Parts: sequence; structure tokens; C-alpha cells
Amino acid sequence: MEVSALSIDISKMVIRKAGEKDLPAMEWDGEYSHFRKLFQSLYQSSLKGETILWLVELPEVGLVGQIFVQLICSRPELADGISRAYLFSFRIKSGFRKSGIGAKLLEFVENDLRSHGYHWSVLNVDQNNYSARRFYEKYGYVVVGVENGNWSYIDQYGKHREIHEPAWRMEKRLLK
Repeated sequence: MEVSALSIDISKMVIRKAGEKDLPAMEWDGEYSHFRKLFQSLYQSSLKGETILWLVELPEVGLVGQIFVQLICSRPELADGISRAYLFSFRIKSGFRKSGIGAKLLEFVENDLRSHGYHWSVLNVDQNNYSARRFYEKYGYVVVGVENGNWSYIDQYGKHREIHEPAWRMEKRLLK
């Protein structure tokens, strides 16, 4: 039975931290299998308290969204473990976009960060993804810089992959 955004009740959605058993589902039926090793590494980072992997589930569907939060990294302007946290890999499955799931997930994550004393939420959005940029601006994010967007990962076959995605760095003040 196929379920779409039009037929779901988002009040039934569950936002929770990912566990090891969730790693295969995070590949979204193969769409993100190239990130398998990256997801495993991020899960290990979550066990150290450096990253939080948030998932959205719908009872009748399963996993429909995710957002990862880097609490500390080698770039303190993004995440310093004290006042700045970096949001990334924010995805809602295509059939569930524009249903309110993304807004609820973003609000949830920002509230969690506030409750832990974080003053700033930082993210990068692809310079060609105008709808994502408008979404973030709608929720109070402002462009504060440009990122070259060069990063790399090891795919599921062990091959090193280089990515170039120029992005806008955006920030939102969570606490004053």
C-alpha cells in the first residue's frame, strides 16, 4: 500500500535518535547506499556524543526523514560543542515534502539545541537549491557566507569520492 503526504497524519510522526539497527533504513531503499560507510561513521560519532542522528518515522510507512547535528568538529565556526551546532543531511522523502514534516523536524531539533544551551544553528545549503534556501529563510536562517563545498567520503565499495557542492552558509540565532 503506497502512502503519500496527502494521506498521512503528521501528528503520528515520531522523531527519535537513530540506533545501529536504523543504518540500513537510512539508505532509503538504495538511494543513499553510497553513504553506507559515512552513516556508520556518523553513528560511531553519535556514540561519542559528537553527533546526533535524528530520524522521522510514520507508523504506516517507516522512515521518511532525517537530520544530523554535528555538535563538535574541526571547524568551530560550524560546531564548537558549546554554543554552535551544525545541521546537515536534512532530508524528507520526496512523497512527503510540503506536508509539514520538515518544519516540525527543524523545530524539534532547534528546541533540543536550545535546551542544551546552544546559541547558534548553522547549516549549508546548495547554491542551486533555491527551494531549500527559501525554506530555511522562512524559519529565520540568514546567509552569512559562502562555502566552497568540497568534501569527500568512501562509498559502499571502498572507493574514495570527491564532491564539489558550492553552498551558502546560513545561521540562525537560537538563544540570546
